[in-house]
Amino acid sequence: MTDFPPRATYRLQFNRDFPFSAAEAIVPYLDRLGISHVYASPITAAVSGSPHGYDVIDPTVINPELGGEAGFRSLVDAVRARGMGMVIDIVPNHMGVAGGENGYWNDVLRHGAGGRYARWFDIDWDKPLLLPILGASLGEVIAAGDLELVDGALRLYGADGPPLRPDVPAQGDLRALVEAQHYRLASWRTANDQLNWRRFFTINELAGVRVEDPEVFEATHALYFSLFEQGLIDGVRVDHIDGLADPAGYARALRTRFDAIGGTRRAYIVVEKILAEHERLARDWGLDGTSGYDFMREVTGVLHASEGEIPLGELWEDISGRPSDFADEALTARQQLLSWQFAGQTDRCVAAFAALAASASASHPAFEAVTPAMLRRAIERLLWVFPVYRSYGVGNHGPSSDGAVLDRALADSTDFCPPGETEIARHIVEWLAGRGPGDATLAAEAVRRFQQLSAPIAAKAVEDTAFYRHGVLLSTNDVGFAPERFALDIGQFHAAMAARARDFPHAMLATATHDHKRGEDVRARLAALSGVPDIWAERVAGWMARTEGRGVDPADRYILLQTMFGAWPIDADRIKAWQTKALREAKLRSSWEAPDEAYEARAAELVDRLLADGTFTAEMEAFVRRLAPAATANSLAVALLRNTVPGVPDCYQGAELGDWSLVDPDNRRPVDYAARAALLERDGDPLSKPHLIARLLGLRRQSPALFSHGAYLPVTVSGPRAGEVLAFTRTQGAERLECAVLLKAASAQIGAGQASPGADWWGETMIDFAEPVSAAELFATAPYHINVAASAT
Repeated sequence: MTDFPPRATYRLQFNRDFPFSAAEAIVPYLDRLGISHVYASPITAAVSGSPHGYDVIDPTVINPELGGEAGFRSLVDAVRARGMGMVIDIVPNHMGVAGGENGYWNDVLRHGAGGRYARWFDIDWDKPLLLPILGASLGEVIAAGDLELVDGALRLYGADGPPLRPDVPAQGDLRALVEAQHYRLASWRTANDQLNWRRFFTINELAGVRVEDPEVFEATHALYFSLFEQGLIDGVRVDHIDGLADPAGYARALRTRFDAIGGTRRAYIVVEKILAEHERLARDWGLDGTSGYDFMREVTGVLHASEGEIPLGELWEDISGRPSDFADEALTARQQLLSWQFAGQTDRCVAAFAALAASASASHPAFEAVTPAMLRRAIERLLWVFPVYRSYGVGNHGPSSDGAVLDRALADSTDFCPPGETEIARHIVEWLAGRGPGDATLAAEAVRRFQQLSAPIAAKAVEDTAFYRHGVLLSTNDVGFAPERFALDIGQFHAAMAARARDFPHAMLATATHDHKRGEDVRARLAALSGVPDIWAERVAGWMARTEGRGVDPADRYILLQTMFGAWPIDADRIKAWQTKALREAKLRSSWEAPDEAYEARAAELVDRLLADGTFTAEMEAFVRRLAPAATANSLAVALLRNTVPGVPDCYQGAELGDWSLVDPDNRRPVDYAARAALLERDGDPLSKPHLIARLLGLRRQSPALFSHGAYLPVTVSGPRAGEVLAFTRTQGAERLECAVLLKAASAQIGAGQASPGADWWGETMIDFAEPVSAAELFATAPYHINVAASAT
């Protein structure tokens, strides 16, 4: 058993090439680094060969590909032997249903709505379950011989097909047999319009699970509760809690069950939750906080110099012809995806509200004049502008925090509502707030339909579309970020840390994750551009000219150049893999549904030409070196802040060294732990990121209460460079830690050729710790300051 809360976690991505035994081998290294808890990606049985584990096929079994129960126990034994703990990632929202490996799903296909596991999945049974796994129409597939009946079983494309219902003889006309099943085989292209079960975002291979059903909750969580009871895990990170029917109810149920098992031993529970800029996690859910995307947004935002926003925005508009205002880009993406990738889900949401409106008409005759088309327009327009992932009412009750969200959604939607139909949007908002008329059961269903539509729209339209279209500065575009807030000033950062210390002092602090678009050091380097926009504009102008005439859109070329700068040096295979994904996610000149292979080939050829161009590579290397002092300072600032401010710091696998990764699967590449262990043994350079991390984690080991319960106190900075220093103390009893970092000083760092500018630049800048101290003195050798001192109290 380990003490609560974790002191520092280390995220490991398990797969069959990195099983539990591989993790066991690096436990001594993690202990020397200063980690208290391994933080594991999903450990339950997943689709064969899964690179990430989120396509769970059996939540009751530890994944045999990773080493099974024996392998997991061995890993935990190694962890416990060093006084360390284990936190695991759990996936309550969905299960993998591709390839015939999910026995629960197969039972549903065999037995339909009356099957034992039908209640596990979120399926509308008014029609046969749509199974969009064909490459063409059913008739075309049968005519081509791609679907056959062999020995009483279906064969599809030469492999096992979906199971047949046992009460229908497997004989006779093939089409008639298929149409007699509990499912309807169809082309994958029908899914967006006709799917009658909830999926994860737009992925047909991941089916939504109804954990709001107590029986399903207990069955799908029994393994986690057993592992906690046996002392094999210390807590969980909950994946995509906003996909659930009732996130608040789920979180409270999870806390209640863990508390009942643990007694005085508290489970650590954090959730993956995208918080909008002014949104706060509810304090009454029984959680320890989020998994850290909000901190990643805050710590990256405070690196950005606000004076770079306008010139970089103008540069983007000049190059791309697209808006620099991210809100415009996000609105367009929401409108496009709602009418395309979520058409069927929108249909079901409209139908639910139409039934609710009909029930309301008995007591409120005005609802007789509300048509489904009116409801559709109102729902669509609310979803275009919905300011958070979702609301949290449950039909007849809405939390007070929903009020401001719904008011803003209504106000923002009025500009788009047709004349005379704003009142319809108002009715929708009243129902979402738990105040509208009509049948309570129908209201709960309609509200759930809206909430489970608004969350995936936000994710797919904003993070997985608009983020790939918007190129003002790529370090502003990452999971959980708000690009419309270009920079965070130091006072705002202090306020965010104070709020976390007050509300969720044990929340996870992430700066790199398996979901990030760019690694933490890529973002740190890109952020430096905000301080030198003119220098960047001059440099990139030549590169843009060099890439003209290659048949690649200017916006795509500019985003490519930013990415190459951020991740340099990078090989052709990695950058081309990223580029293909970026083009398809943007959905402008290619897409996953209809790849433009000719355009993608031209874009890939451009990459090859650039990397083969000695002049270009020399210029890129020189520019990266020129900005290296600012990039290094930013990286060190992020490392220091993550490991000293209130919360539990998480280190993503391998990111203790330079994290130059891009979006998945690039951020799941194998990690060279031997090299990291060797560096840890000999490294003493204060400008070394792993040295700084190890030093800070050592302090956390020596003084755990200072970091887990210590006060966070902003420190006053005065003088000409006050806006470039973030300083604070952590105090607990007689212990005090002084911290300061240099920020937003790229121009000075470039001029000085080092991460710490000279004394002349600092002038009379003073930092008021126990007594005023010269910033030039504190930052003489490094762009940060750490000092453990006795508390003044």
